[in-house]
Amino acid sequence: MSGLAADTAVRRRELERRLRERILILDGAFGTMLQGRGLEERDYRGGRFREHPHDLAGNFDILCLTRPDVVADVHDAYLGVGADIIETCTFSATSIAQADYGTGDLAREINCAAARIAREVAARHEADGLPRFVAGALGPTNRTASVSPVVEDPAARNVTYDELRRAYRTAALGLIEGGADMLLVETVFDTLNGKAALHAIDEVFDRAGIRLPVMISGTITDASGRTLTGQTPAAFWASVRHARPFSIGFNCALGARELRPHLQEIAHLADRPVCLYPNAGLPNAFGGYDETPTSMAADLGEFAENGWLNIAG
Repeated sequence: MSGLAADTAVRRRELERRLRERILILDGAFGTMLQGRGLEERDYRGGRFREHPHDLAGNFDILCLTRPDVVADVHDAYLGVGADIIETCTFSATSIAQADYGTGDLAREINCAAARIAREVAARHEADGLPRFVAGALGPTNRTASVSPVVEDPAARNVTYDELRRAYRTAALGLIEGGADMLLVETVFDTLNGKAALHAIDEVFDRAGIRLPVMISGTITDASGRTLTGQTPAAFWASVRHARPFSIGFNCALGARELRPHLQEIAHLADRPVCLYPNAGLPNAFGGYDETPTSMAADLGEFAENGWLNIAG
């Protein structure tokens, strides 16, 4: 067994041991933390992209290359208040999503840098003797394989399964190279996109000769209790259970209270640990969020008492 494979196996056993002991805490929103820093276009460009032909403001992932200090600060803040698992700043770090900024060719480099930053911050916090874990985030991209972008043409698509698979493969390689302890396929609103990511991850594992834990997190988009492409929690689980994920669950879109019945359903169905990291409720008329830390903590506390949660963020 190679040194990397051996280290990966040790980290996985430690993660599984910690999860048997208690509910693990995942970090929180990354984008809002960065927005609060008042970053400007020059921060996103840094010296390297001073002459880049596209605007880069809002491309949080590029900050892993231009302002790694800011990214590290966010990780440090979450670890400082008790997070066990931190996500890399790579929600949109696929070549497909980065193409909007003209930086699609940097996907592997961004993912590698993001994982390295997170791993370095986590290692500093491990000085207290407790392990901290880095989840390499693989977001849904800004395209969907199952839904037409053209109302008049239901058969139209703006991305193929193989294009998604190749993009996810590049991103996953970067995350592993940078030192991620696990991979998180998150905010899955189109399960076909998610399956492309899982396919790509398997290819990368075979190529690297290692296997990291894989977390899968879907998104229920409205009160109907379905994903954007129409799947119920039961259908979503049936579609991805073949991957034998380390955990299954939901994130984003709805608040904890609205996700209650859907979390309960998947907790009863799945033979895997369950992860939940909801929004602070649905946006109000002013675009803000009404849920407070106190109300969300009460909801998550109820879920924990009912045995529906293993990882919470």
